[in-house]
Amino acid sequence: MARHSKWHKVRQFKGAIDAKRSASFTKLAREITIATKEKGSDPVMNARLRVAIERARKASLPKDNIERAIQKGVGGTGEAQLEELRYEAYAPGGTALIIECVTDNRNRSTNDVKHLISNAGGSLASPGSVTYLFDRFGVVRVVPRIAESLQDEIELSLIEAGACDILSDEEGADIRCSPNDLATIVETVQKLHLHAEIIEFEWIPRMTVETEEDIGMQVQELIDELDVLDDVSRVYSNMA
Repeated sequence: MARHSKWHKVRQFKGAIDAKRSASFTKLAREITIATKEKGSDPVMNARLRVAIERARKASLPKDNIERAIQKGVGGTGEAQLEELRYEAYAPGGTALIIECVTDNRNRSTNDVKHLISNAGGSLASPGSVTYLFDRFGVVRVVPRIAESLQDEIELSLIEAGACDILSDEEGADIRCSPNDLATIVETVQKLHLHAEIIEFEWIPRMTVETEEDIGMQVQELIDELDVLDDVSRVYSNMA
């Protein structure tokens, strides 16, 4: 019985990993489709598509899946239309949340997001009542840390490419820029032979909010639950 129990737990664990990976692949493919639909299928001319493809490759999304997602964006296959939604909300303790979705069913997304937020003791907010607390950036995370002997030269090249802030730490650096400059920053990072670990469009809070430990755990649990939803692509908060 002990062996059977152990095997059962292994199967459950593997199933959970496979399900999470599948959900992640679904989200990545949807991002590619939306980006293609917005500005075309040429990654050179479509910065958002280029970033979406790069993220998909880093997550090991198969090439065929990427190509199918692009075809959906240009109308190559007939199925439900995807659209982008953004919800603004307040979590317990007044923490501000921005929830970005890509969905083929607006009602489902709204109901699912509203249900989780309400159950956690939070509330949806009107458009614009939360986003003003954040700034929208393109962000490239490079690792390992840039060598001090090259730091000035590299930072100058990145600033010339459009970087508006470079935040270094012991493991690497976050390069922030206008969303329109993200593709150029990625090109520059590659030319400088730096490794881009993360390439994202992000909502960065202008100020963070401190919370009590128990409230912070509630907020983090809510964020995790939202992130599991297939329709949710990103969740941002101003929690410290």
